[in-house]
Order: sequence, then C-alpha cells, then structure tokens
Amino acid sequence: MRTCVFVDGANFFYMQKDRLHWWIDPKKLLEWVRTRGDVVDAYYYIGVDYNADPQQEGFLKALSYMGYTVVSKELRTIHLSDGSDRKRANLDVEIVLDMFNQIEHYDMAVLVSGDADFERPMRTLHARGKRFLILSTQGFVARELRSLAGMHFVDFQEIRDDVEKMQ
Repeated sequence: MRTCVFVDGANFFYMQKDRLHWWIDPKKLLEWVRTRGDVVDAYYYIGVDYNADPQQEGFLKALSYMGYTVVSKELRTIHLSDGSDRKRANLDVEIVLDMFNQIEHYDMAVLVSGDADFERPMRTLHARGKRFLILSTQGFVARELRSLAGMHFVDFQEIRDDVEKMQ
C-alpha cells in the first residue's frame, strides 16, 4: 500500500511537550509507518524564524536526511489584544493542498496532528476512497477528528516503544 505522511510540525511539537512529556524520533516514526505500507512521500510542515535559533536549522536539515520533504513558512508576529506578541505560521492550508495534489500517488494518508481543522479534509479523502490513519494522543486530539478516525486512530502512547527518541 502506497502511503504518504503529513506531519503538522507545530501540533506535533506541542503534543510532545505539553501532553506526552516525552519526545518522538521523526526517523523512528517513518520506520513505524513503513510497517503499514510503502512510504512514497513524507512531508513535515513547520513555521520557522529565519533570524533565530541555529538549532532549528540543524533540525530542518536532519529532517530532510531522514526522508521528509520540509515545507516551511516564516513565522509572523501577531499582536494580541492584551499587548503581548505571539509568533505563528499556520500551515493547515499547505497540508490540505498537498494531500489533494498528491492524491493519485498514495493509497493511504497518515496525518500526524490532532487539529480539528483536518476533520473535513480527512472525511473528503475517505469519500474519495483513500485510507487514512490519524496519529496523535488522547487529550490532545480534537473530538471531531477522533470521532471521524474510529479504528483509524493511533495513540502515540500505544506505540511509544517503537517511536520514542532516546536521549
């Protein structure tokens, strides 16, 4: 089965940091997906601050050597009503566009995200005959996405031994 992986980088990061409290090795993640089918493409979507952390540049380079195509967008500063600033780069549209632009090249989409915004695109992929897996964790995945996924949901807690990054 031809499989394509779509990783929502921001969602993936905060899921690990705020919910799992352990880190996933992106390379091991691809290896785990390969047990489900032939990975024909893997995309990692991430907001970047080109004037900041040199570690991020190293991480992005490492992702490409692991087999991911890195899709990035520059972080924008958003001024909030309380006077604070927040950096953000929403890549949901890019993820959905790539899912549908690549639709002829895969049989199953693997989405690594818990974002409710992906409920409708995943429902549409399924209606077009595509299989899918949603990878996230309980308490972080949106109710709408979890409800749609049913048996096509994989909780990272269940595959921790296979994907955890060793320190």
